Amino acid sequence: MNRSTEPVLRATLIGSAIVLALACGSGVAAAQDLGPSPTDRVGAGVPPASAMPELLQDVGLDQRLNTQLPLNLAFKDEQGRTVRLGDYFGRRPVILVLAYYECPMLCTQVLNGLASAIGVLNFSVGKDFEIVTVSFDPGETPELARNKKATYIERYKREGAEAGWHFLTGSQHSIAQLTRAVGFRYAYNAEVDQYAHPSGIMVATPDGRLSRYFYGIEYGPRDLRLAIVEASEGKIGSAVDALLLYCYHYDPMTGRYGLIVMRVLRLAGGATVLALASFVLIMLRRERKLGRPFSPQPSALSPKPSALSPGHSALPSSLSPKP
Repeated sequence: MNRSTEPVLRATLIGSAIVLALACGSGVAAAQDLGPSPTDRVGAGVPPASAMPELLQDVGLDQRLNTQLPLNLAFKDEQGRTVRLGDYFGRRPVILVLAYYECPMLCTQVLNGLASAIGVLNFSVGKDFEIVTVSFDPGETPELARNKKATYIERYKREGAEAGWHFLTGSQHSIAQLTRAVGFRYAYNAEVDQYAHPSGIMVATPDGRLSRYFYGIEYGPRDLRLAIVEASEGKIGSAVDALLLYCYHYDPMTGRYGLIVMRVLRLAGGATVLALASFVLIMLRRERKLGRPFSPQPSALSPKPSALSPGHSALPSSLSPKP
């Protein structure tokens, strides 16, 4: 290979490698971004449902993917105004959170985990997606919702968030219909005046269909971004997001995005073919600019014309015999 062509080939191959790295990332990083799955929690020493107290056996978060949310339900916003759930749908994907505002621990952890995840996203609340937080305690008031909203808007610190992150309260009737629709099962413990409930968040499409579930109190920013892009049906996101969605697939059993090895191999094969084709094209164009065909150079061992060939004298002209 000509030395002058080595930088061209090296740049082409490096460019292909960068595309693959951006597209597929690392499976290890994806695992680190996420909290434990439901099966991980059972394997880590959490007892099965049959061994739990009777109150907790009715608590859980069941996935109802592609279920249409009851958008006509009435709630109260932070200012005490009557609103419909559907008022926050129709334009952008929506992250739905069920959490009561006076929860002494778990609900706050869910909201903190969500705030941490969206805090590192390039997408912004109110611009690219909405967040609707609904209290499942019918005794809570718009004043509690307003105070909770002020806390997280101050933490998020992005312009437009106040118009995009909503904190609602509602009647027992509306709460029951919403929690039933999303598969959110909880129970009230009168002895301690608290609710036993699962932890997790949901992502819904702009038209109000449940798209993705995430469990626990920590949510991987990359997985949340992919869920928002997927729920938007391609209306937001970049070409890299499209490649990531090709390489990663949502697993409803774990609530995670997992790497699809076969798709990565196909993408790698395509990138290799593209790199080789680009190299050949660059070489052909380069040879045309130099004005010579792209062919091997004459061999150094090619025979030279004989010194005694016809028409040539073997002696210098000064020693040649005179006629």
